[in-house]
Amino acid sequence: MKNLFDLTGKKAVVVGGGGGIGQAIAGGLAFAGADVVIASRKMETLEAAAAAIKEETGKDVACLTVDVLDPASIQNLADESVKLMGTVDILVNSQGLNKKIPSLEITAEDWDAMFDINVRGTMLACQAFGKIMVEKGYGKIINVSSIRGIRALNSPGNTCYSCTKSSVDMLTKSLSAEWAKSNVHVNAIGPVVTETPMMISIFEQNPALKAAVLSNIPMGRIGLTSDNIGPAIFLASEASDFLTGHVIYPDGGCAAII
Repeated sequence: MKNLFDLTGKKAVVVGGGGGIGQAIAGGLAFAGADVVIASRKMETLEAAAAAIKEETGKDVACLTVDVLDPASIQNLADESVKLMGTVDILVNSQGLNKKIPSLEITAEDWDAMFDINVRGTMLACQAFGKIMVEKGYGKIINVSSIRGIRALNSPGNTCYSCTKSSVDMLTKSLSAEWAKSNVHVNAIGPVVTETPMMISIFEQNPALKAAVLSNIPMGRIGLTSDNIGPAIFLASEASDFLTGHVIYPDGGCAAII
């Protein structure tokens, strides 16, 4: 027997690692032994996240900027990550945008903005890093989806976001099938609504939304960013070497009920 969850020597990139779920996952991967690069648009945000991870785990993480709307920027992130670490074994896509706009009011521009970041940006990152992994015959890709990819919310303002996450789910499954013979595993984590700074702000503006969400979580609480660390380490490690094309739901039981 050995520690199947040990990530010592593995090289990981967390896109969207400058805060929220991405930052929590980056810290977890580093604590489990991986060398980690966190990436997002603003270096000051990344440096603050890196300092917080260092304080919490004792581990250093590197920071690189990226704009997921720009294919050249994503390719540069892949190239710079390889220069920095030698290769990339693990990719986490935790970038995301969630605008709570009712379907009768959402503009085409708002719709496109969410799909561009949540779906197109995820695909472009999978593509850039997937080339590295397919070429060497190994890799673990973890996309951060949402319970909203399979469960609608009985309140307005979530249709576009839910559609982006169902697209991420199918992207995950399609890539997993396409790259399985190259030993590249593509899975996803589908959290329930989580107490990130973005969601805290949304709940403050709409208390009824929080009540609606809680009514559909059997365990009776909002998700925490830390709830995603265990699933991410599992999907990044040898423990999941025969698992691909799946979505794991740290959702307090939300997926289990109608």
